[in-house]
Amino acid sequence: MSASLKATLAKPYARSVTKAVMRRAMDAAATQQGILRQLVQQGSATAFGREHRLHEVHDHESLMQAVPLRDYEGLGPWIERTVQGEKDVLWPGTPLYLCKTSGTTSGAKYIPITQHSLPNHIGSARRALLAYIAHSGRADFVDGKMIFLQGSPVLDTSGRIPMGRLSGIVANHVPRYLLKNRLPSFATNSIPDWETKVEAVVTETMGKDLRLISGIPSWTRMYMERLLARTGKRTVKEVFPNFSLFVYGGVNYAPYRSSMEALIGGSVPSVELFPASEGFIAYQDKDSEEGLLLVLDNGIYFGFKELNAQGRVLSIGEVKTAVNYALVLYTNAGLWGYEIGDTIKFVSLSPPRVVVTGRTKHFTSAFGEHVIAEEVEGALKDAMAQVPCEVAEFTVAPQMKPSDQGLPHHEWFIEFTTAPSDAAHFAAAIDGAMSARNIYYRDLVKGHVLRPLVITAVERDGFSRWMKAHGMNDAQSKMPRLANDRRYVTGLG
Repeated sequence: MSASLKATLAKPYARSVTKAVMRRAMDAAATQQGILRQLVQQGSATAFGREHRLHEVHDHESLMQAVPLRDYEGLGPWIERTVQGEKDVLWPGTPLYLCKTSGTTSGAKYIPITQHSLPNHIGSARRALLAYIAHSGRADFVDGKMIFLQGSPVLDTSGRIPMGRLSGIVANHVPRYLLKNRLPSFATNSIPDWETKVEAVVTETMGKDLRLISGIPSWTRMYMERLLARTGKRTVKEVFPNFSLFVYGGVNYAPYRSSMEALIGGSVPSVELFPASEGFIAYQDKDSEEGLLLVLDNGIYFGFKELNAQGRVLSIGEVKTAVNYALVLYTNAGLWGYEIGDTIKFVSLSPPRVVVTGRTKHFTSAFGEHVIAEEVEGALKDAMAQVPCEVAEFTVAPQMKPSDQGLPHHEWFIEFTTAPSDAAHFAAAIDGAMSARNIYYRDLVKGHVLRPLVITAVERDGFSRWMKAHGMNDAQSKMPRLANDRRYVTGLG
């Protein structure tokens, strides 16, 4: 199949953009200093800026002295003034949109998206695709259809500022040159119920030359299963022979890879994104390199909070590899000293590339072990290599009062698409991998404070039903990997 003019021209353009991005990334400290200068210059004229004397901020140290760290609740009074329509509160003018985000740990949150911050969300995703073209030399996906499994683009306009989910807001700003290639249609994308929506997406995509699929792996898997059920085909590649790129974000792909590739009919190149309502954080720029390239030059100044008693917030020029940090953002959406709740560690400093290691509120430490998402995901991946199986979804919770009156333990709730041939061997493999990753867990098991972990098999589609029952039945919701209590597992077993 010969490449179109569009695909041919995309390659030199992608190389040019990617080269410029990398040049700025290699001079990370100077790039971030430039962003800080822009932020305080514009933020100084706001109510927040005047109260925090942003006009006196000129470097990282003075920023730390001027602006205390806040989570959403801490910044809430300022955001509420913005929601009520007051101008020049956190950022000059009023936001274009309020991005509504919610989960199982808190109520609704409203994150401002401004005229200045919108390009961060749109342009960073575009950069990720251009980086893929630049380094792979493949641009054939631009000649076919692309499907984006996302939230509804219908906005709530009842308040002073239009409101919606991030992916829905971004869907209203798709470049014209992509519109004819993009699926699903606006009408289908607007269906609020995910199960109804996915059937409509299947209907629209069957028979199309689909080449790119984008979405959270768990929801993408559901789409693929419904697609195969409707078409009677064995693999997605039989339905879409030219499917050649999977773009995903929100969760680690590793636990899903084997089950996804079984549905697809083999491996396909993938690009990982790290988008958030608060800003687009990073993206995979090379499949030959570990980690995601931080978006250092597009409206976000980053702080990296040490996870210790001192809790200093470091600049990009002070961080080290292999150390966990909590992300702190200062953005042109008006988020100042905002603790986003994600933890990362650097795998490279030149250029700065990171891997996501967990959430500051999502961990298991009921017995002092402080197990994080990176550890449970890695342990599961290792065990699956030892004892072949396919996992659709999983989460981990402490069991402090077992019904058999035995020792407490970690309970792993796992939904298998293909169960392991030896369940006991599989559980032991996970337990061994966990002990290798977390010395506190190992010592607790060896000291008979905990017994080895227990696996509870979740019936097929059990996680989907649980998420729907808890108001998480949409394409942006993700099942938390673990918690310090049993809030995510009641009703799963």
